Amino acid sequence: MTEKKHSIIIVAFVFSAIIISMFLGISLFFPFFLGLVFSGIVLHKKGMPKQEIIRMVGSGVRDCTRLYFLILLIGANVSVWMASGTVPALIYYGFDFLNGGNFLLIAFLITGIMSIFMGSAVGTLGTLGIAILGIGRGFGIPFGIIMGTLVSGAFIADKISPISGLVNLKLQVTGVKYREFLGPVKKTFIPVFVLGAVFYFLLGFGLEISENGEGVAQLQRALHEGFNISPWLFVLPLLTVVLPLLGVNILVTILTVLSGGIFLAIFFQGASLGEIFSHIVFGFSPVTNSGELNEILVGGGMVGMVEVVFIVGSVIALSGLLDQSGTLKPLLQPSIQKVENRKQLIVKSGLLGSLLTAFDQTVGIVLTARVYGQKYRELNVPPAYLARTISDSSTVLAPIIPWNVNVVIISSLTGISVLQYGPYAVLCYLFPLVVVAIYLLDLIPIPGLKPREKTG
Repeated sequence: MTEKKHSIIIVAFVFSAIIISMFLGISLFFPFFLGLVFSGIVLHKKGMPKQEIIRMVGSGVRDCTRLYFLILLIGANVSVWMASGTVPALIYYGFDFLNGGNFLLIAFLITGIMSIFMGSAVGTLGTLGIAILGIGRGFGIPFGIIMGTLVSGAFIADKISPISGLVNLKLQVTGVKYREFLGPVKKTFIPVFVLGAVFYFLLGFGLEISENGEGVAQLQRALHEGFNISPWLFVLPLLTVVLPLLGVNILVTILTVLSGGIFLAIFFQGASLGEIFSHIVFGFSPVTNSGELNEILVGGGMVGMVEVVFIVGSVIALSGLLDQSGTLKPLLQPSIQKVENRKQLIVKSGLLGSLLTAFDQTVGIVLTARVYGQKYRELNVPPAYLARTISDSSTVLAPIIPWNVNVVIISSLTGISVLQYGPYAVLCYLFPLVVVAIYLLDLIPIPGLKPREKTG
């Protein structure tokens, strides 16, 4: 059996398992785990030693230990932001701030700015995003629309934030400095960001928002009765922005904010250490006089993120095995051989990054850089354009691919499925579509490429 047939069999099995699990409503851990086992068996029968297969799987899983810890901390942080009164305070004051304004546009802009400073899309959604969802619910806006708006804003972090792990991974695998990256990236980021802002302005302008002032007032009264509301509670969001600006990495930032939240829960809300520990482990569930508020302020906890950790671990193990074993290379080579000019190079490398993200966001970044890096050099296209193309394709598509780990995390944090928010996460579609359009139409020239270069 040829190398290409082995690759096709493995890929077909993995995607079939994913589709079946989604149809049956089974956890995504099982198809990825079964895909890992099946891939190992095929590779072993092909002649690869068991020890080498285990080494490849183990190295990928070990390299992402920090990510597993971060996922659990995000779950804990959601609970503490609620228990400390921070999310209730953001909702309380947010009703006044956003009332009468274009809710979706403001939510998009605030989330986008916050995500750049925080450097983490899921971190932003698990903190500020939870509060904005609560405010939107008070105004009667469908959760799917709000979540789509927040996803568009939050994933700006993974695209351009200098402290984002994914941004730094792109720079590392392409050998580009951040300043070099900013030049090309702004040429697509600025028009897409403006288009996104216009879309949310128009959607927010035409959205029927509940004008039930008494309903909002009742929620604010319930918040005030159930929590000690104070502007001092804004210290957690402030720390979340300031610490990354000072160069503190996301893990230390979340640990610091978590500790601050525990302090506020004790001294502002009168919670005991036992109650806080319970919230951190099992999630927060308030008891107020408002049934609607009790539904809004529920969630978080490390236990709720354990399944996510297992899914992420299985995805990383499978993608690491397929990458290091070269399983995907026979399927990728034809796309490189047919590249004849720089325009095709940009479009096809972006398409490849998008397809590989179906496996994993990291695979989409690393493999695209490895497969197309030499071709960019041959055609004299600066590597910063490779980093930008990856950023415009694999990075932003992740939150709308149903089996992607980002979707799993978002759904676990908010209870909102990709089917609900996907249609409104417009930046995820705009980036790849705009990138293809501007290069096919020569709206933005590639260095050294003459306008209207003909194929071949």
